[in-house]
Amino acid sequence: MSSQPSATKDELSHNIAVYTGSFDPVTLGHLHIIERASKLFDTLVIGIGINADKKSLFNPDERIELVQRICTHLPNVQVQTFDGLAVDFVRSLGAGVMVRGIRPLTDIAGEFTMMMANRQLDADIETVFLMADERFAHVSSSLLKQIAALSEDDDHLAKFVPRAIIPSLRAKLTALPN
Repeated sequence: MSSQPSATKDELSHNIAVYTGSFDPVTLGHLHIIERASKLFDTLVIGIGINADKKSLFNPDERIELVQRICTHLPNVQVQTFDGLAVDFVRSLGAGVMVRGIRPLTDIAGEFTMMMANRQLDADIETVFLMADERFAHVSSSLLKQIAALSEDDDHLAKFVPRAIIPSLRAKLTALPN
């Protein structure tokens, strides 16, 4: 977790962007946003949020490993965990941009509200929205957990999550108490 001192306004870099989320687990929609954002910025940090009050399927170290596993082809992507406010984490990295992926209709109102709150907290950090590709507009972590629990066909699951994480997802779901 980040404990670095915060950057001043003049030290914030718009060449560094941060994409925050729970990534529990990382989906094809997340990966698509990561790949696109990695082309726009010199450095993209994937910030995996830690919320002790939220029941997660994967622990923070497992989520880091899963995201790193699917981003090996992206040399400018780094993965870190954080707790607390996303804008504080972004500033601690010296980044001037937050990347947010949005799905049509389902995320726009919530993401707009979050962006406005973040601007009140730190007006120097810009938010860039990347619209989810239509192939991934319906994908959510909760949906894929349901599909994984009900379907034993990895081809079905591979329509929602990177194939590289399917064994880990299956193992985690098998280990859960019924």
